[in-house]
Amino acid sequence: MSIAPHAGDTTNKLGTVPRWLRVIQDGFVLWVLAGALWGYLAPEAAAPGKLWIPEALAAIMLGMGLTLSSKDLSNLRFAGKLLIVGVALQYLVMPIGAWLIATALGLPKLLALGVILVGACPGGTASNVVVFLARGDVALSVGMTTLSTLLSPLVTPLWIWILASTWVEIDPLLLFWTVTKIVLIPVILGATIRRFWQPGTWLFEGVLPVFSIAVIAWIVGVIVALNHDQLASAALVFFAVVMHNAMGLFTGYFGTRHAHVNETQRRTISIEVGMQNSGLAVALALAHFGPLAAVPAAIFSVWHNVTGPLLASIWRRRLAPH
Repeated sequence: MSIAPHAGDTTNKLGTVPRWLRVIQDGFVLWVLAGALWGYLAPEAAAPGKLWIPEALAAIMLGMGLTLSSKDLSNLRFAGKLLIVGVALQYLVMPIGAWLIATALGLPKLLALGVILVGACPGGTASNVVVFLARGDVALSVGMTTLSTLLSPLVTPLWIWILASTWVEIDPLLLFWTVTKIVLIPVILGATIRRFWQPGTWLFEGVLPVFSIAVIAWIVGVIVALNHDQLASAALVFFAVVMHNAMGLFTGYFGTRHAHVNETQRRTISIEVGMQNSGLAVALALAHFGPLAAVPAAIFSVWHNVTGPLLASIWRRRLAPH
């Protein structure tokens, strides 16, 4: 879900949001860490939530659809090559990088598959707010998230099948349907509702962001609980996740250095490429491959929600030259 200011208006309207909601939003990283801690310390209470992860993720994607106006969707046609370059990096660097890292580290098959699941997913649900905090191009961020999400029912299963079908049996059509019902249908439904309903900024910039943060933190807690025993010995997987996230952030920033892209846009592409929809990777793992394949996504959920805001806090202190 887009939890940044609306794509059609990149100015800061957060002043219209009650202060207590802004305080909750500013503590995004802390809420995610709290969710992980809850799952680790109380696995019996958190683990049963696995039954509701697809519905929770679909609710987030419905919220993303609600933030998309008809103008936002039509603007995708005129976004130019920068949007295409950003999404191409997203769907080339992250899946191929995931396969290279998993192979180089010799991860067990299901854990290697889990790394690839993360890499093959679209942009992260929290990337828009991180871009906003980094003084990036929010409209470009929402455009990249939207386009990569709309492409995900086709591209995500295809990459998983190409990269991991030699390790485990994969049915790309089943993956296609899972991604479609969790991601595409809720986004389209939300965008359709938005055509007939025009709520105030209190919903888009106040309530929906807090809802998204709460659901993301809850999902992280559930996945940590499901993999409580494996996480204690997951040092190699953690290293793979750190490398994967760093590869996306680095390539997104420096990969467009000679493409007439300004600093604001480079920050945006870096964050969009480096932050994945790890919640979708979790849902795919649980639906088709088992909890062990969800371990990389669980770690990535925590890690990229730490590195993204930290990088944003550094960039926020530096005005971006144009």
